[in-house]
Amino acid sequence: MMNGNFYAEIEAANRDRPRNAFLETETGEILTYGDLARESARYANLLTALGAVRGNRIAVQVEKSLASLCLYLGCLRAGLVYLPLNTAYQRGELSYFLGDAEPTVVVCRPQAAELMQELCGGHSRIVTLDEDGGGTLARAADGVDHDFATELVRPDEPAVIIYTSGTTGRSKGALITHRNLASNARVLVDAWKFCENDVLLHALPIFHVHGLFVANHCVLLAGAKMLWHGKFDVKRVLRDLARSSVMMGVPTFYTRLLNEPSFTRALCNNVRLFVSGSAPLHMEVFKAFEMRTGKFILERYGMSEAGMISSNPLAGERRGGTVGFPLPGISVRIADERDRPVESGRIGAIQVKGENVFAGYWRNPQKTREEFTTDGYFRTGDVGVFDRDGYLSIVGRAKDLIISGGFNVYPKEIELVLDAIPGVAESAVIGVPHPDFGEAVTAVIVPKKDARLDAAAVLRTMKNMLANYKVPKAVYFIDALPRNPMGKVQKTLLREKFR
Repeated sequence: MMNGNFYAEIEAANRDRPRNAFLETETGEILTYGDLARESARYANLLTALGAVRGNRIAVQVEKSLASLCLYLGCLRAGLVYLPLNTAYQRGELSYFLGDAEPTVVVCRPQAAELMQELCGGHSRIVTLDEDGGGTLARAADGVDHDFATELVRPDEPAVIIYTSGTTGRSKGALITHRNLASNARVLVDAWKFCENDVLLHALPIFHVHGLFVANHCVLLAGAKMLWHGKFDVKRVLRDLARSSVMMGVPTFYTRLLNEPSFTRALCNNVRLFVSGSAPLHMEVFKAFEMRTGKFILERYGMSEAGMISSNPLAGERRGGTVGFPLPGISVRIADERDRPVESGRIGAIQVKGENVFAGYWRNPQKTREEFTTDGYFRTGDVGVFDRDGYLSIVGRAKDLIISGGFNVYPKEIELVLDAIPGVAESAVIGVPHPDFGEAVTAVIVPKKDARLDAAAVLRTMKNMLANYKVPKAVYFIDALPRNPMGKVQKTLLREKFR
């Protein structure tokens, strides 16, 4: 049978370019595609020497580094299941993830080795890797064979477990298969026209779908090159933009670039594509970016369980405030509460089907059954609407829906009105318990620097723009909205704070 291992496809795509540069670090170190094959083979050999066999989980909580990327690819090669863990996770979260996944090997930062040993109770091998590529794992890899026959696996076998955020309860491990990775990567390379001549500026973390899958896989399948940044440092990003052709980022990246006077049209003239995702891009940022650079940010839509689902077009109108059209081979529908498709212009639940959709939740068949419709669509938990031109807009999360006095209120609609008020930098709308209405619509606003806003004036503006039941019952001002590492507003924390 043909090898369904996603790494086998990467291997085949780059067999004839061993001397081509794959990655350049901030210090100028260059890794060729030939080097990558040898380094990933070393880590595949090392993991198997540590006792890991096909299907075993490898939990990884380390800083972004060249070695950590080779470790990920080594896991794929060996048929192991890679389990990336956010570097911000603490004892309670780690205890749950490690207990649920039961990894054979845990790779962590040197300072966390003792904690990991305690949490795993001797059931996992603990090895370390630091941000400079040092640690017990790296030392053990010295002298290990640079040849490894990529494991023969079926396309539907798991390659990665991504734990979801858990905002509606305990986090669930989404089983991502080799087929999921390969199909989504192929679609994106074609949709965004990645080629061997592209240079991607990579400043994203790699414990998340955006940085680990979308950015890396597009480069790997196209045989392109990456400029590898350990984190987003605006000065270093500005330095490397002139020799990049693609940049991927979260909205915060683009906000920070716009705050720099040296970020000019001339500086990014060579960049053919700016991609934004992982959190909503404010229309103000979209417009300001176009005014400054003459380029339109391409916003797309994805999630842990389905990779990338839709994208604004590479050629054609990139419509601000939308996430474009469903990607080829992916079916997206807006459905009512009975899973029936609704007409364009009507808000409903976003459901998706395609080879990109995950295999199910790790050791949770009941939750898997609950999240799929009888005709095979995955219930994303997002609420959205198609306009008459076919562009998809995300209205919010189903869990963020506010029901006030029997009326459905979608926070995004209100946030767009708030964000257009002079002096408002950004906003979040939440529902808090109310004895009469059930939930009260509540606005939380971050004012612009030196702006003078008062709640009464905001409410007067809102009453002229929205139906009365959508107008907030209360307005609060704070210095900054709480966000997770990927820039998403943590509305759960706001609901707790203002309830």
